[in-house]
Amino acid sequence: MNAKHIIGMVMTVSLATASASVLAGSHDSKLEAKATAIIKRDFRDKGIAKADRVNQDALQAACSKYEDDVPDKLKAKLEAAQAKEIKWPADGKYMGDWKAGEKLAQSGRGMTWSDKPEDPAGGNCYNCHQLSAKEISYGTIGPSLRNYGNKKGMKEEVQRSVYGHIYNAKAYNACANMPRFGHMGILSEAQMKDLVALLLDPESPVNAK
Repeated sequence: MNAKHIIGMVMTVSLATASASVLAGSHDSKLEAKATAIIKRDFRDKGIAKADRVNQDALQAACSKYEDDVPDKLKAKLEAAQAKEIKWPADGKYMGDWKAGEKLAQSGRGMTWSDKPEDPAGGNCYNCHQLSAKEISYGTIGPSLRNYGNKKGMKEEVQRSVYGHIYNAKAYNACANMPRFGHMGILSEAQMKDLVALLLDPESPVNAK
């Protein structure tokens, strides 16, 4: 089964599951279990893309079960568990090179079966956020980050918060769409520091006036 077939199958199953849930007006656990079984049956390891990517952890399972509207008590518990997993920089520094951060934000490479393990992944930030005023193409899934540093400043607590959100956004919002870049090993500590700099450094295109 090639990549196009897999993507088509996932879209079909996802749409079927969503449609059935809407028609039923509630969470359909039997249908979800069947869809999950089909996905696990048909996914295969290929290169660095392993089939275990379809396995959900407790947080993902909860967000699926409650369709992102997780009960407050459980949501707080899940977020606290994620927060404990954040590995803060050993040197206590949160900012790197904004120029490297901009290149990283522009790159959508990485994590596909054809990529090599040693190849660095990109942040793909523009796919979800507006950052630089000069960039005319950007996504709107996430909030605009234009002038983020101008608005938030560069105090240490701000730097730490930005680093934490990049490392694991789900520690702050359990069902956030943002990938857990550090938690899942997508980006290195140095790369995440570069993205913090991109958002906060006054010289960054994000904060250009």
